[in-house]
Amino acid sequence: MPFDESGGRGGRRPGRNVLGGPLALCSNDPVTGFFRNGCCDTAPEDIGSHTVCAVMTEAFLTFSASAGNDLSTPRPEFGFLGLKPGDRWCLCAPRWQEALDANAAPNVVLRATEEGALRYCKLVDLTRHAIDLV
Repeated sequence: MPFDESGGRGGRRPGRNVLGGPLALCSNDPVTGFFRNGCCDTAPEDIGSHTVCAVMTEAFLTFSASAGNDLSTPRPEFGFLGLKPGDRWCLCAPRWQEALDANAAPNVVLRATEEGALRYCKLVDLTRHAIDLV
């Protein structure tokens, strides 16, 4: 039987962040992530690439709503309470890039941003918006 490095994540390998280290937790309040496990890890079925751990801002939430994805309005039928500035959320990497191009990109937590985000976003851009640089 092959060694399971997933740590209980269903046979998936442990996530790596954009800095090359282990993927850190993004948020459990609200619970985020494609797998709703608090992490921005991904898998082939995650067609949106929910890999950027973003810190919500009013400017980004307004931008996202205007682009067709209202993240502020509660949707209790889906167990979604709505996001507010300061909340951390696993954002789709293409949406983060779109927000960057519109000068509305939220800050990011690099240690909690999965390396798959680099297929859509440049590390230099993510780093410019990082809140966890040492």
